[in-house]
Amino acid sequence: MGMTPTVELRTFHSLGPARQDLLDVYADVRADLLHLPNYAVSAFAERLDRHSQERGWEAILAYAQGKPIGYAYANTIASGDRWWKRVTPSPSAQYTDRHAAALKEIGVRVPWRGTGIARRIHDALLADRNEPYVTLMVNPLAGDGKVHRLYESWGYEDIGQSQPSAASPVLAAMVRSVG
Repeated sequence: MGMTPTVELRTFHSLGPARQDLLDVYADVRADLLHLPNYAVSAFAERLDRHSQERGWEAILAYAQGKPIGYAYANTIASGDRWWKRVTPSPSAQYTDRHAAALKEIGVRVPWRGTGIARRIHDALLADRNEPYVTLMVNPLAGDGKVHRLYESWGYEDIGQSQPSAASPVLAAMVRSVG
């Protein structure tokens, strides 16, 4: 393959300039799931529009040769947030009694998987957060468990389970310190 083209990371604090690139990468990343109601591009767009209005929203997009190849976004959740309320068993006050960063989405286009780009995007997203903890939800069955194990290798630990909606699979709730 030769040299990997340079990947540029861009930070966005408002959705407008990033929205179409986010939708394009999402549609590619989730191509094999788009037929499921919870994963349809329209459902993602609705969640994205809602999340981007929430406190502390930030997105990182990765670009190679000017084309978006990966993304992640997060926002701030407070102690009473529905994110925590849906986790069973109830998470420790250590995590819930202060603001936390919620990593809502991360995805990388197929040709770029396994290149370390997802980790670069993830770390860039956390680099300027001031919350002590970051939490995410993952389908423990995704990629035969590979995705879950990847997050464990990044320092995340399971703290419970969550089913955000009736259409959603049961997810593993994970947390790690931001620093």
